[in-house]
Amino acid sequence: MNDPLFSVRQPAHNKNAGSNITQQRENPARIAARTPGRDMSTSGSQPNLRWAYMDHWRIDSPQGYVSQYSSVERFDGFLKQIAALGFEAIETFSFHVPVLIDLFGSLPNARAFMQERGIDRVLSLFLAVIFDDRQTQPHLRATHDNLVKHTEFVVKAAAGLGVENLIVMPAGQYHAVEPVTDERIRACAEAWSRVGKMTLDHGIRTVCHHEFYCGIHHLDELRKFYEWSDPRYVFWYCDTAQHVIAGVDPVKLYLELHDRCAGFHLKDTHHVDRVEDYRQRPESEVTAKTTRRWFWEMGTPEGLVDFPNLFKALKEYQYKGWVSVEHDKADFGGNYPESTAVAAWYIQNVLKKIYR
Repeated sequence: MNDPLFSVRQPAHNKNAGSNITQQRENPARIAARTPGRDMSTSGSQPNLRWAYMDHWRIDSPQGYVSQYSSVERFDGFLKQIAALGFEAIETFSFHVPVLIDLFGSLPNARAFMQERGIDRVLSLFLAVIFDDRQTQPHLRATHDNLVKHTEFVVKAAAGLGVENLIVMPAGQYHAVEPVTDERIRACAEAWSRVGKMTLDHGIRTVCHHEFYCGIHHLDELRKFYEWSDPRYVFWYCDTAQHVIAGVDPVKLYLELHDRCAGFHLKDTHHVDRVEDYRQRPESEVTAKTTRRWFWEMGTPEGLVDFPNLFKALKEYQYKGWVSVEHDKADFGGNYPESTAVAAWYIQNVLKKIYR
């Protein structure tokens, strides 16, 4: 493949690559879609970036690993650890919304509890929906009405948490979607354009997150999806490791889609999928042949994501808003607190020296 966006960096950093970036005018659609109620502009010494944490997290207990959502005490400890490392918000899955109500009685109570511990809001909800050919399958137009209704229920149910983004995987797993035809990509683009218009009416952006096993993850698929989806309503959420695993350079992809970019999941990987692990069932992240652990924190010597050049690009295009750190399955040979602390060190000592 000759397209430069298919190139993936090697572990040695090229400090000068990508520094000659042409400034472009920001897409007016992105300006219009910025979160209602909070001015993302900066002045004086205020930072351009705020930091959030996507809360894949497990607590090692005498009973084995348990969720931080299993008690108020455990949630309290989780929030304090995250806040102490400089994070101001969390991201979580939509199935945790009713759990927060159970723990605190209401979502405003839950947010007040977070704010008392230095965490301002639940920045994003990751839509936990089972893609089903009978009910909710983005590439099947017959299911779009149900998908919109389900998503609207989730958005309404989250009122009170301060949510700004609804994160979605824009297609089912590759094996469930293929053959990935233009018509199926168009159908997905139509589905999320409808959803995005609806969520924006509720003050929440719809942002698309492309796992390496997603039905839309190759470069040509990504380009078609963002060309055919409505830029007023559908935004891109850059998961750095997922794109590298899929053979797409996230830095170069950001240069191409910067006007559609609404946020980031920063995590690293040591591997590229070269054997079509994305077709593995039931889920490639846990059944792949390449490696047992796909994801790593920022700052490991074997890492393949070029975070310094990504932050040079953010600086060049004057990205302003939230950036999130994610540690998916960090307990496969490690643990979440350690991975998060290492990432926080990397933010303070590497990334903030480039752009903050």
